[in-house]
Amino acid sequence: MRTINGPTDTIVVVGAGLAGLSAALHLIGAGKRVTIIEREAAVGGRVGVYPVTGDDGKTLYEIDNGASVLTMPDLIESALAAVGESFDSVSPKISLCALSPSYHTRYADGSSIDVFSDPEAMAEEVARKCGSAEAEGYRALRRWLASIFDAEFDRFIDSNFDSPLDLVSTPSALRDTLAITRLGGFGRLGPRVEKFLKDERLRRVFTFQALYAGMAPAKALAVYGAIAHMDTSLGVYFPEGGMATVAAGMADAVTRNGGTVVTGAEVTNIDVREGRATSVRTSDGTVYPCDALILTPDLPVVDALLDGAAVSARGRGRGYGTVSPSAVVFHGTVPTRVTDMWPASSHHTIDFGAEWSSTFARITARRGKGTLMADPSLLVTRPSVTDRALLVERGGEQCEPVSVLAPCPNLRSAPLDWTRLQDPYVRELQQELERRGYRGMSTMTVDHVDTPQTWADRGMLLGSPFSSAHVFRQTGPFRRHNVVRGLKNVVLAGSATTPGVGVPTVLVSGKLAAERIR
Repeated sequence: MRTINGPTDTIVVVGAGLAGLSAALHLIGAGKRVTIIEREAAVGGRVGVYPVTGDDGKTLYEIDNGASVLTMPDLIESALAAVGESFDSVSPKISLCALSPSYHTRYADGSSIDVFSDPEAMAEEVARKCGSAEAEGYRALRRWLASIFDAEFDRFIDSNFDSPLDLVSTPSALRDTLAITRLGGFGRLGPRVEKFLKDERLRRVFTFQALYAGMAPAKALAVYGAIAHMDTSLGVYFPEGGMATVAAGMADAVTRNGGTVVTGAEVTNIDVREGRATSVRTSDGTVYPCDALILTPDLPVVDALLDGAAVSARGRGRGYGTVSPSAVVFHGTVPTRVTDMWPASSHHTIDFGAEWSSTFARITARRGKGTLMADPSLLVTRPSVTDRALLVERGGEQCEPVSVLAPCPNLRSAPLDWTRLQDPYVRELQQELERRGYRGMSTMTVDHVDTPQTWADRGMLLGSPFSSAHVFRQTGPFRRHNVVRGLKNVVLAGSATTPGVGVPTVLVSGKLAAERIR
């Protein structure tokens, strides 16, 4: 594995999202002096918050601004343990609740299926809703998903790559690659799942995760069954106080152990001498010297910094390849007297439209061909179902925060005018949810909306919070390398580089970046 040569005592990390915080903790644990520089006023990146103020100017409540699904929390524990900390030792404490069910799924025919991580509970649910034969199919599918995950995690997810040849460069690497091949990991996810399950509703449960990888299930590599395994077998969790407490706790561990976190400071320049980054400069002119540098922002921001440092774009993949779909997400509150009568009462509800394959075709279409979903499938998240402390007093009555995510094309697939489209599209989605039984959604108080344009304004690739898609040519050793060509001491972390998109994988990316430096 290629590592950074020369001095590496002082490290600057740009970005205080999960990737940057993970990298910092692993480096501090290795005895490095680390400074994290974050553009926003608070840490977290895509697990930060949007504050909502009341008429008196005081914060009424805070909205989790990004990821709402937390799996594999042991990766957070591992990062904290690198500096001798734990969930209980940091402030705020990270107190996790295992969601049961992990998801509630609803279908256009009026049926529903709860998704449990416990195999017996899930088998009983499948037998009750889909029949005993499907329950046996579920058990077999679960075993296959676990095998895929076990075969690929160490080799394809938790590993640095210098070349595609790393897949076969040692006997153990070759053995792991052959094991995945035998399991059908390099085939297609949709057809593989169909071998186990005949009920189309169940097939959706175990393939919708392909969206995170930027692919329709019929086209996604079967190795991405590992994401379905994380979602449906390893458990989904929610931290007391909201997802942002994870980043806040990790940042506390950084500062308690000698690291520095600077917020509200945007890095605008990288100073380079003799092929090494020697310091970074922020917009206010402050200079932060470094022996090594980790960049965690999205690729447009990273590449703008590298361009400014006169680093050649050769080998960077500046065309950006295939980019994942985007999403419209709106957040607000609804009175509990209304939500108490909703048809679903789970923390996460996936409300599927009747269309499925055509939906993916619409939002993953090539340049200029993408369209919005005609029959949307939506993720409805209600965090106060799990944490009642998140309820909000508003207008003299008790309300609960609700977030709705609607997948949509990125700005290359569909260059829509979101400044004009945002409000009418949100109203359309509210009305659709109202038709599906979510009473009061059409009069929901909407406090914040993210669209492909707002994601793009924050520097995200083509307005997608899911970055580069995980097509074969952008997977594993073929993804944007975390070592920057042209600079001897600069490493990338985050969703755009290895291993990819998702809370677990960006945590791993931070660790992998730290390994390049340690």
